[in-house]
Amino acid sequence: MAILPESVTLFLICTLVMMCVKILMNLPKKKINYNFPPGPRPLPIIGNMHILDIARQDYTFMKLAKKYGTFFTFHYGGVKAVVLVGYEANQEALVKANYDFGDRGALPIADDFQHNNGVLFSNKEIWKITRRFTLTILRDLGMGKGSIEGRIIDELQFLNAYIQSHNGKPFEKQVFYSAPPNITFSMLFGRRFDYDDLTFKKMTEIIDDIVKLTGNSSSKYYNVFPILKHFLKTPGLVLKRIDELNEILRVLYKQAQESKNEDSFRTYGEAFLQKQEREKTLVEKEKFFTEKNLLASTFDLMLGGTETTSTTIQWAILLMMKYPHIQKKAQDEIEDVIGLERPPRWEDHKVLPYCLAVIHEVQRFGNILQFLPHATPTDISFRGYTIPKGTIVIPLFTSILYDETKWENPWGFNPNHFLDANGKFLKRDEFFAFSKGRRVCAGESLARMELFIFITGMLQKFTFTPPPEVKKEDLNLTADPFFTSRPKSYYVVATPRIEAV
Repeated sequence: MAILPESVTLFLICTLVMMCVKILMNLPKKKINYNFPPGPRPLPIIGNMHILDIARQDYTFMKLAKKYGTFFTFHYGGVKAVVLVGYEANQEALVKANYDFGDRGALPIADDFQHNNGVLFSNKEIWKITRRFTLTILRDLGMGKGSIEGRIIDELQFLNAYIQSHNGKPFEKQVFYSAPPNITFSMLFGRRFDYDDLTFKKMTEIIDDIVKLTGNSSSKYYNVFPILKHFLKTPGLVLKRIDELNEILRVLYKQAQESKNEDSFRTYGEAFLQKQEREKTLVEKEKFFTEKNLLASTFDLMLGGTETTSTTIQWAILLMMKYPHIQKKAQDEIEDVIGLERPPRWEDHKVLPYCLAVIHEVQRFGNILQFLPHATPTDISFRGYTIPKGTIVIPLFTSILYDETKWENPWGFNPNHFLDANGKFLKRDEFFAFSKGRRVCAGESLARMELFIFITGMLQKFTFTPPPEVKKEDLNLTADPFFTSRPKSYYVVATPRIEAV
């Protein structure tokens, strides 16, 4: 038998392979039968919006879970979402199946200005690269280490002096919004700001406005029906405030660029700008270290470092006024263990179990975020159901932090939730205040350190009470559900502890 030349043989093999590929491509594709979990029957166009409390969606979902179980479908207009209620469902999804539930879900009011940039609202490769870079730089700048601890202790002195300056007269809770931003700003820009500095006040006021605007009812309806953008004022107001913030940030980063050292960095901004310069020499089509990503990442870090920590401190002081016996017990522990002169250090959390329990209970009870939407990056199978790629997922943090099967008194304030029978601090898996899994808070270690030092440091020096005309029984613990859940406006009197004078 004649042997074909090698070139002819290769040609025939390639032709055969191409024919097989073409046949396979033209075969009818197997249809995937998606199988969503049960849920309330939707109406045309509006879906299940007629049964949703738009301000407290978490309460609606927790009621629905009693009928449909801890994993059910909810229709936001024409969009199907799946809701995870309670500890077990969220632990199974966010921790054990963290990749399947690891994307960020669409949030139009934020997506309008973030455009898939930053570390909080982005997805895909830019999220991976930006988050990895951010974590690395924040650690290099001292997050969770002694160097940043020193800045927090220094800032505590400024905060206590600011409180002292009110001379025992009532002041508004906004005072407690002053200290945490400076820790974040020092890492971003390499400096602290006086509390009356115009740039500082402008930045914190803008963040405050954005939190309120993105969490009002208009924004929440807009997130469901984006077409409302043409009829609502709020989306435009948010973009206006973002533009104002970005103008300030460009000036601060321009100053950083003029003083940057090519071989080292002192701030997050300098490190980012160095990466930007190096990226310009690369041939890759997609650039990640752009000005848009720098501004978006800065906003995300400011939101976390300014809003969530400050709001938690506001909850802490309100709860100390509401429950003075708990405040007194925490103060007695501080006085007995570290005294009233030396400021608390992070290491003290090991010997102040009651104070640590109080802070964790403040975070649990305050429940700063009802949820942040996730999404499925691929088709997934979960609990016997088949969910398509891109499905919105609602991991309901309220249902975990208030899970009636896990907490002795979920709707009350009880530091004993985090103490064992011997009074030692008890770590709880059900503590989801920083979320868990792939989307866990990037600044968790920094936030833990700040909350411990600021709250114990204030309790060491002051006793907090409501103004004389306000009874502690009348203090309102109902949250204002903006983008974060804030305590309602209140006034407080700070009385210096006699021994500390």
